[in-house]
Amino acid sequence: MISQSEMPLAILGASRLVPLVTIERLEDAVPLARALVEGGLPVMEVALRTPVAAQAIAEILRHVPQAAPIAGNVLTAHDLSIAAHAGARMAVSPVATPALLDAAAHGSLPFMPGVATPSELMLAITKGFHVVKFFPAMGFGGPDVREVRRAEWVHWASCLTVLPLWFFNPWWLALAFTAVVLGANGLFILVLRHNRVRLLRILTRG
Repeated sequence: MISQSEMPLAILGASRLVPLVTIERLEDAVPLARALVEGGLPVMEVALRTPVAAQAIAEILRHVPQAAPIAGNVLTAHDLSIAAHAGARMAVSPVATPALLDAAAHGSLPFMPGVATPSELMLAITKGFHVVKFFPAMGFGGPDVREVRRAEWVHWASCLTVLPLWFFNPWWLALAFTAVVLGANGLFILVLRHNRVRLLRILTRG
């Protein structure tokens, strides 16, 4: 039997990708859900950002039984109640406040809180939530920063190519090659590291 804390994994396991949708018009809910199901994406996160979001979840469940809509952007205990009343399969939040975790722990709706720090993760675990959402991922790196780090590692690896030169060349020639390689790659490493710091600032501020 699947425990309450592991239910999010069972629900999300039905789809390798979970699209996040914001539904502004109620009439768009069912056609959108049908298109996602036909495309192999039965699990969809409907953000509770619009007045029709909860009703959209209910309409999807009524007309597209193959769909498994989950409520996203759940910020308060009231949002959690709205999601449960709409029939959402589970709720997802970008935060892990004590009040929200307590409300979710006392409810029956599967819940996945959002965490960004070790302290938030430990708080979620102590409240009984073992499946969490890392958010905001972009503010803590994301693909842009990861690519900058990868490029920096490539230049560090290029510096290692000077080692064999010391075994097969006179010391003065090996030293000259080493100076050229370290100088060229070192410049790129400094630029990439500077850009990584700037990207982190921009992403965090955004």
